[in-house]
Amino acid sequence: MDTKQIEYILKIAEENNITKAAAKLYITQSALNQQLIKLEKELGTPLFHRSRTNWHLTEAGEIYVRNAKHMLQIKKDTYQMIHDLTEGRCGHLSVGFTAGRGITMFTTSYAVFHQRYPNIIIEPKEGIVHDLQRLIAQGDLDIGFLTLTDKDRTDDVYETIYREELFLAVPSVHPIARSYSTKEGGYPTIDISAFQYEPFVLMDKRSTMHTLINQIFADAGFEPQVLFETGNNHTIISMIKANLCCGILTYYYVKDLPEGITCFRLPSRPTWEFTASYKKGRYLSEAARCFIDLMKQQWGDAGKELPA
Repeated sequence: MDTKQIEYILKIAEENNITKAAAKLYITQSALNQQLIKLEKELGTPLFHRSRTNWHLTEAGEIYVRNAKHMLQIKKDTYQMIHDLTEGRCGHLSVGFTAGRGITMFTTSYAVFHQRYPNIIIEPKEGIVHDLQRLIAQGDLDIGFLTLTDKDRTDDVYETIYREELFLAVPSVHPIARSYSTKEGGYPTIDISAFQYEPFVLMDKRSTMHTLINQIFADAGFEPQVLFETGNNHTIISMIKANLCCGILTYYYVKDLPEGITCFRLPSRPTWEFTASYKKGRYLSEAARCFIDLMKQQWGDAGKELPA
């Protein structure tokens, strides 16, 4: 099934500019324009309002693009179904993951996956959760491994791999932390309001953790003094270790922290989920199902190391 023309039109719509679209498609602007004119002549109506700097869809163009995306998804699902019937188990699988833990979890599971599906080409994509959710909804990502709360879920499918607790992390030289240093085993519980006059480094507003963090401070009855916001957990760890501030970390990072940082559980035991997500209603290939199951097998107990 040749869908080149469809892909050409979708790229123009995505870029809102025929010159940029042609560059992304590695064809000349003239060739791309000819394809567009040919299609518009066939349909009897223009698909784009044209200007020098901005092309945007006409009403007919919006109808075409909406249905063209469905056609490409049908093609992709059809190919995956046929690939699942072949002994060669060939094809492509796009997998999305977040920075930090994502690459570690991906590479661990991929080693086993590649032994089972040596002819499947994996296309990894790294990004923040909301960007990966958008790609899943558009059909541009087969599966994504995401950390989020229930409020962050879209209408797509989410399979929980494990639930994970959030902790308060403070410099071990802090007087309150030092007072707990002689206690053995586990993580002591403390109200975060005990640190309301301390500066904090927190995940930024792009993170799905941000909603949960806001709720933690709202429940404690104070607004934190935010020294710094970041999208990188390792930055948070470095700043706490340097005795600059306090922070909120998930158990994935807490269990392997360097010396110099003391962690506390919070009374409400705030948690979020590490999930596998894919588009609702689309065909999930055998390879995609295998990758999700491998992640569950290898990481499904990651949130069970702590007592309830």
